[in-house]
Amino acid sequence: MLFALNLVATLGCGLMAGLFLAFSTAVMKALAHLPAPAGIAAMQSINVTILNPAFLATFLGTAVVCFVLMIVSLLSWHSPGSVYLLLGSALYLVGTLLVTLVFNVPRNESLASVASDDNDGADLWADYLTTWTAWNHVRAAAAFAAAASLTIALHH
Repeated sequence: MLFALNLVATLGCGLMAGLFLAFSTAVMKALAHLPAPAGIAAMQSINVTILNPAFLATFLGTAVVCFVLMIVSLLSWHSPGSVYLLLGSALYLVGTLLVTLVFNVPRNESLASVASDDNDGADLWADYLTTWTAWNHVRAAAAFAAAASLTIALHH
């Protein structure tokens, strides 16, 4: 059972790392090339569309499994691989889930509250492109590092 949970968490972290990397390296760069109203409207649509069962199951399901693995690692601290389970789980929970809730979601909510053709929208959009993407880089790196740590745990 532990192997299966670890495998699911590893794959979930890898999927999330890939999604965040795609946003950081392609989607946000493409949106930055659009006029502010078009970029705002596109990102508003993305932020609504991404909240679907497949994304939520992967993003939140991975968090649940990582939480369980964190508890297991603490309860079996002297077992081989426990430190990697703890590290990988913490990286995902803090660097991906917590960063999303504290930094990315509030920016998404601010962006959702502005009309794409609003004069204040351009300033908000410029800040959003910089700060949201920077925090997205953190999420991508944390999810990737979590997947790496959990992969090491699979071999112990």
